[in-house]
This record gives sequence, C-alpha cells and structure tokens, in this order.
Amino acid sequence: MTETSETPGAYVRSGAAPGHRLRWNKVPEVTAYFWIIKVLCTTVGETAADFLNSNLGMGLTGVSLLMSALLAVVLVVQFRTKAYRPGVYWFAVALISVVGTLISDNLTDNLGVSLTTCTTVFAVALAVVFAIWYRREGTLSIHSIDTVSREAYYWLAVLFTFALGTSAGDLVAEKMALGYWVSAILFGLAIAAVAVAHFALGLNAVLSFWIAYILTRPLGASMGDYLSQPTGDGGLGLGTTVTSVLFLAVILALVVYLSMTRKDVTESERELRLP
Repeated sequence: MTETSETPGAYVRSGAAPGHRLRWNKVPEVTAYFWIIKVLCTTVGETAADFLNSNLGMGLTGVSLLMSALLAVVLVVQFRTKAYRPGVYWFAVALISVVGTLISDNLTDNLGVSLTTCTTVFAVALAVVFAIWYRREGTLSIHSIDTVSREAYYWLAVLFTFALGTSAGDLVAEKMALGYWVSAILFGLAIAAVAVAHFALGLNAVLSFWIAYILTRPLGASMGDYLSQPTGDGGLGLGTTVTSVLFLAVILALVVYLSMTRKDVTESERELRLP
C-alpha cells in the first residue's frame, strides 16, 4: 500500500509563513522494499529479544534497559538528521521492534498482565496518539514527516504499533493455538485483504497503511518463531542466533542497496536535493 504524497520536495506547508522551508521528509517512500525490510525488522525484533533474554541470560529487565538506552541514542541521531537516511532510519525501526516486543513481554511475564488487557491498552494508546497527531497536524500521512513534532508523533505511533502487534499476535496464537506457520498465513491474508480494500474498494490510503503496518508485526513474529523455535514446538529449529543473524544480514544488504540507489526516496526529492 502506498500513500499519495501531500507535500513534495522541500515542503512548504499550507498556512506556513511565505518562504518558510521545512525539513525534508524523514521517512522512506512506501515501496516493496519498505514492506520487505519492515517485516524483516519485526522478525528480528522477536528473535533478538528472545536471544538477549534467554541465550545471554540478561533477563527481561536488563535487556529492556539496554535496548531502550540504545534506541534513545539512535533516535537522537535520527532526529538530528536533516533528511531520510536509510541506515539510521532502519536501525531505529529494528531497535524499536525489539523494545516494543520487550514492553509487551515485561507486562505479561513480569507483571502478570493478561494479553487481552495489553492488547486493549496498546490499542487505546495508539488511538490516542493518532487522535492528538491528527488534531495538531491535520494529517497522519508519512509523506509529511517534515517537522520535529510530526516525527515525534510518528515514532511514538511506531512504538505502539510494535507493542500492539506483539500482544495481539501472542493473543491470537495462544487463544487459537494455530501454530507459527498457520498464524503467519493468517496475518498475511489479513494484510492481503487490506490491500484489496485499498486498491479495489478505495479504502483510504493512510488508514490502509497503518492497518497493514500493525499487522506486519505479528506476521514477522510468527515467521521468526517458526524459524527459530525447536521442531518439537512446531518450528524449524534454526535457533534465535541463526535466525537473527540471517535476517540482519538481509536487512543490511537491502539498506546498503537503498543507500546507493535511493530507490526509496520520492522522485521530487531526488530532483530537488543537491547531489
């Protein structure tokens, strides 16, 4: 699903002072590359969290503190960049995927909060973020992440989508007991249904994007669990280490490719940016 770009190039927003130049859009164009890397990042978020928690014996609290601190540093770098930089942006997405997973795991495993409650709370929190974002900025389109405030709303929404996706995915997996592979197919079909609703039935592009964005989290998590978990538990038994390294390698290769080709930068920005 792609969105129609609202404000190309250097972005002069309606109502802004004449000649007031805002920053370049800070997120990539929504292409096939975007969705592939997003799903890979969600898979890494699941397997890396399990690896750090179990294999390294750091525990949920230790891992959560470490990854949250690292995410904070990367987000500072992301906010300080003047334009979309694939390496910084996707590193932030990968880390926020891990942190979103850990938030959900901490609530359910350490504090005993039910998955139903977690899913409800995260859904409400995400709705509140969207409501405030839209009220203040007049749009939820990722094609207009060109100010500090919009970028702040964007990353907060992304964090809650990962936490919500984790809780909702675990809720479906536990309640329906479908297994990893069947769960992945189920969420894949849900994303396909959103695509059909958008392209064939005219479902709003921004709404379609965010629904699909949420659904890719449990899709990636199901794929990660299927690859990493023991065969006796319904997985392929690759382990969290091999799965995490494999997906990180693919993400790195794609990010390097995009950095060189700029295929995920909008055409208007390619033309207006200095070489």
